[in-house]
Amino acid sequence: MKFTHTATVAAPKDQVWARLMDIPAAARCVPGVASVRPNGKDRYLGTLAVQIGPVRLVLDGDFAITTRDETAGTASIRADAKDSRVGGAIRATLDLALAEKDAETQLRIGTDLTVMGRLGEFGQASIKRKADQLIQDFAECLARQVTMR
Repeated sequence: MKFTHTATVAAPKDQVWARLMDIPAAARCVPGVASVRPNGKDRYLGTLAVQIGPVRLVLDGDFAITTRDETAGTASIRADAKDSRVGGAIRATLDLALAEKDAETQLRIGTDLTVMGRLGEFGQASIKRKADQLIQDFAECLARQVTMR
């Protein structure tokens, strides 16, 4: 499944970039993140708890910044996680792009998500709704964090 989300942050690109690349701080903006801890250079381990329909998932996994270009304002993140209770896993690639216009920054998040195992039984519509909600909440929190600095 592929999604694209955009959000406007009322702050300069360099400030938005700095917050995005501060992974522990940025992760606090993702609803349901229970933990994020470093696991090497640009690598992290984490836990995300989400509710999809009547089922609560606890996804344990790892993610890594695979590319980053501060000048261009682009980065890619790869994430793999599994829920051992429900019996399924996800793999996601997120492509981030920042574009500055006047005193605002446009954040574009492109997501390529693969759902494996029993998690796939939730259906694309339910998963897309949850992804839309998570990304929207993340973008709003990020905007608040950056503008409060």
